[in-house]
Amino acid sequence: MNNISSMTGFANENAHTSMGALDINIRSVNSRFLEISLKLPEEMNFLEGKIREVISSRISRGKVDCRFFLHTEDNEAIAINIPILEKLLSLQAEVLNKIDANELSVNEILAFPGILQANTEDPEKFSNEVLRSLEKCLFGLDETRKREGQALAQALLKHCDEIDTILVTLAPKLPEILEALKLKLQKRLDDALAESLSQGTGLTKEEISERIRQEVTIYGMKMDVNEEMERLATHVKEVRRVINQGGPVGRRLDFLMQEMNREANTLGSKAASIEMSDASVNLKLAIESMREQIQNLE
Repeated sequence: MNNISSMTGFANENAHTSMGALDINIRSVNSRFLEISLKLPEEMNFLEGKIREVISSRISRGKVDCRFFLHTEDNEAIAINIPILEKLLSLQAEVLNKIDANELSVNEILAFPGILQANTEDPEKFSNEVLRSLEKCLFGLDETRKREGQALAQALLKHCDEIDTILVTLAPKLPEILEALKLKLQKRLDDALAESLSQGTGLTKEEISERIRQEVTIYGMKMDVNEEMERLATHVKEVRRVINQGGPVGRRLDFLMQEMNREANTLGSKAASIEMSDASVNLKLAIESMREQIQNLE
């Protein structure tokens, strides 16, 4: 079983940088696509693009919440971005010249995106320190997602065994079930058509017998579920193959669950005995459990 990952995981990393102590927390949960939510301190906003690029290169699916906390050792580590401040004040002056409004407070100015920046002599060094720490944190997240993925894969394989057991148990009973149904139908048709013969319908006894034989044959073909059971067994084999192959298996397995559920529903619609009804219900329960677990796989 190779590299099957869940979309659920958590990791954190602590590091010392040239700007101060850095804490990184990453959480991920299931999602159809990759969704990245970042929370960065103002002085790290210039790294947002690179951070998203690194995360995207390591994770293909899931909702990822990544939070960075920078604890600067002194206030000199943060500086005002003068060009952005001047542009902001220029825009404010234009607005105040047009309408009567309050000026921005200091807190509002400092909260403006890009106003605060890292005050470091070597931004490239700081950038590398952050990205190295992020890589370590993503490695930890990957490990937790793999452990969760392996557990889910084992649970899916147990459900595959459960489905195989249901099919193997039901298969030998089908000929007897269908034969009993045919005999019951034939008796009912015999009684109904015998009454028609006695009333002089113009049909011969041979014609009535042939009609009964045809009806029973057609009924038997309609109630035959061998094809559905064979397809279910084939889908189970494919589930095992996909799991053993590993990689991002979530979408492929989700499609297989849809196909398996369709076959189980068809088997239920053809159920002509309590054994077939019970098998259909148990199959659908197992498939639904698998589907829920697969929603967490990458």
